[in-house]
Formats: sequence, structure tokens, C-alpha cells
Amino acid sequence: MPLRIELKPGEKVFIGGAVIVNGSSRTHLTVLNDVPVLRERDILTEQTADTPCKRIYLAVQLMYMDERHLPQHHQAFGELMKEVVDAAPSTLSLLERISAFIVNREYYQALKAAKELIRYEQDIVEHAKQSH
Repeated sequence: MPLRIELKPGEKVFIGGAVIVNGSSRTHLTVLNDVPVLRERDILTEQTADTPCKRIYLAVQLMYMDERHLPQHHQAFGELMKEVVDAAPSTLSLLERISAFIVNREYYQALKAAKELIRYEQDIVEHAKQSH
């Protein structure tokens, strides 16, 4: 099934290993084959992955975007998952869901679930701040 993408002026998108920058007007693209696609707003960098759950998202993102180094990204994910579960056991069900997607090589779905994990982490932090 083709993927239609609308890009705003100057917006970047990652498609199958290439970073594409839109020009000065809106553009509509259709991706006809199955390749990794991420919009700029969905991409984390090492600098912006500043919480444990964001680092999990980054590890999954790298699995999706950088298949050549898959073993290293899987190892990083496993280590981060253990750290997060040890610190916040209530994250286990979300992490198991992400892991199931990863096992099935459904990395985009794992990224969507990792976004939920980040939101959950933010809720935990907010609740802790309000408790003090």
C-alpha cells in the first residue's frame, strides 16, 4: 500500500537511508515500496534522547533506520529495557509490547509504542513532582 506524505516548506524526511529536504513550497510524495520512512519531527538524536525512555525510542529508531548495525541496536535496547524496568516496574507491559514488535521486525509499530512509553515516563515524572 503506497504511503502518501505531505511535506511543509523546508521540512525534512528520512526515506530508505536518504534525508530529503523539501524546497520552499508544500510537496506531496508517494512512497511505493516498503522502506523506512520517518518525518523530521519523529526523529530523536543522541542529544535529544535525554531520558531513559527516549533512549529506548532512539535504540528502536536506529533499528528501523540502520539495519546494518542491528545487533548493536538490539543490545542497547535490551540493556536500556532492563534499566527502565528496574527503575520503574510499571513500564514492563509497554516494554514487552515494544519487544514483541521488535521480534517481529515491525520497527515502525515499535516506535509508535515507544512514543507511548515516553508519554508514560513524562506522566510518572509529573506525578512525582506534584507529590513533593
